[in-house]
Amino acid sequence: MDRDEPGTDTAVDADDDRVALGLALLERLEHESLPLPEIIDRIETVTSDPTVTRTILDEAELRGIIDREDGIIRPKSRQYVRFEQDVVTKEGDFSCQRCGSGLSTGYFINLDAGELGPFGSSCIRKVTGRED
Repeated sequence: MDRDEPGTDTAVDADDDRVALGLALLERLEHESLPLPEIIDRIETVTSDPTVTRTILDEAELRGIIDREDGIIRPKSRQYVRFEQDVVTKEGDFSCQRCGSGLSTGYFINLDAGELGPFGSSCIRKVTGRED
């Protein structure tokens, strides 16, 4: 399920659903710091549009969700994804939002801005920061 619309190479509104979901994801990261490519890997579960990705990063910094310096991102929140409460498992025919693998069990993260997923068992741990 790709959330992007073709031809979205113009300015992106900070109220865009993809921006809200990306910000909600960044608020829940479990790392003291991450290199920019690893942050982009997580944002790409929301969007592959580089303009939206830049908007998410800019808004996150503007809103005090992250600090950025020399290609290192430092999340400021300590509100982590709680697997028992924030992750829902669904049975069905899915493709992992991160790696594209076929899944019969999908893991979805419930964020304030909406649901993100599906992910496989390895990718859900990677996206939430439980596994490097």
